[in-house]
Amino acid sequence: MDNGHEELVALHRYGVISAAASERLSPAERGLLVRAIAGRVHVTADGEERTYSRQTIDRWIVAYRRDGLAGLRPIARSDRGRGRVNPELMAEAVRLRRAVPTRSAAQIAEIIWRAHGVQLSERTLRGHLARSGVSRRELVAEPARAFGRFEASRRNEIWIGDVLVGPFVPHPRRAGSKRAKLFVLVDDHSRLVVGARWMEEENTRAGQDVLRSAICRRGVPEHLYLDNGSCFRAVQLARTCAVLGVDLVHSKPYAPQGRGKQERLNRYIRERFLAEAEARGVGSFEQLNDDFSAWIEQVANTRTHAETRERPIARFIAGGPPQLPEPALVREAFRWSVTRRVTKTATVSLLANRYAVDPLLVGRTVELRFDPEDLTRIDVCLAGEVIGEAVPFVIGRHVHPAVPQAMRPEPTPSSPGIDYLSLVRAADDEEKGAGRISYAEVQFPGFGEVSR
Repeated sequence: MDNGHEELVALHRYGVISAAASERLSPAERGLLVRAIAGRVHVTADGEERTYSRQTIDRWIVAYRRDGLAGLRPIARSDRGRGRVNPELMAEAVRLRRAVPTRSAAQIAEIIWRAHGVQLSERTLRGHLARSGVSRRELVAEPARAFGRFEASRRNEIWIGDVLVGPFVPHPRRAGSKRAKLFVLVDDHSRLVVGARWMEEENTRAGQDVLRSAICRRGVPEHLYLDNGSCFRAVQLARTCAVLGVDLVHSKPYAPQGRGKQERLNRYIRERFLAEAEARGVGSFEQLNDDFSAWIEQVANTRTHAETRERPIARFIAGGPPQLPEPALVREAFRWSVTRRVTKTATVSLLANRYAVDPLLVGRTVELRFDPEDLTRIDVCLAGEVIGEAVPFVIGRHVHPAVPQAMRPEPTPSSPGIDYLSLVRAADDEEKGAGRISYAEVQFPGFGEVSR
């Protein structure tokens, strides 16, 4: 099993236990969560459906608390007691499932092991039951569910994220325009917009850029609730959450329940901000983001919310300043990871760049961890441990192509009437500029006035 597959297995296991791994839970609360997790069907990176026993989930939680993500990597072992699968045992498995439709494949395998001394593969058994038309999904009808109102009990308990498609913006580097995409994160308890930015591309790094900014300013959320967009399903985001200890949750496809608050915020942004921005005209991404940042701070986060009857910023800071993570932890969380096989010349490649590594690694598969914004510094890992640094040999690209690039400012077209967004920006600039020193007006003894 190579490092890449081990990393995917570890991320999948963290996704299973993340809700129950929080230090805030009492033993009783954790027990309830573990029982609920054990009763679910989990989809692996290969698209296979798996169930796990409570003992397995408890063992993974202990391993994660002890060693972090590295503790969830699979350990090579020799399976003993496995017998040759035969039709009689498979027929008995079908009978066991029909007798009690809620029995999991793991439970059926356990019954057969104790009755016949033969240990069946859960994966093989699950596939056979599905082909025989006795999967739990087919036999057990899911009861109708009622969805009530929900609100997080404290700040940073749940952050909700989404991507809002906005107007066309003139492209900063070539002729034509580009559709703007707004990555936005909202704290469920306070309704505070903790992070938001308009991006050219809807990719993983753009979303990570907004998430990193929000975490550095507002703290680390316990749960991150996102939709099923490809930018939110990437393994890089799963690794970020695993390193930070964040429970990453995706909404079910075609099940909009739970995203009503985000949809209302999107409508509010369209009606109150985009309508004004499009009426005046959007000249550049830089202008759009500057206007939006000022509008968020001066309007969206300071208005009295219709449901909470409080201002989002006041509700968020009611408990005092949030606890911010260590910079070293944030740096590690937002690094990317890929696997490469070391060539006979003791080099590895990444995006056409070549790096020299320890000659002892020739022929082995290693993990490369790097910051997409700086491809000149790459750590080499083996079995989850950093064992050295890759030395740049041939560098043609210093930044990953998925990293959002700085936009060159464009002239802003004028428009008649009252420029609402400019007024908001002026108020924001005045508030941020209060108490600033103008060094151009400072005079030092013997030097006269500083040249402007």
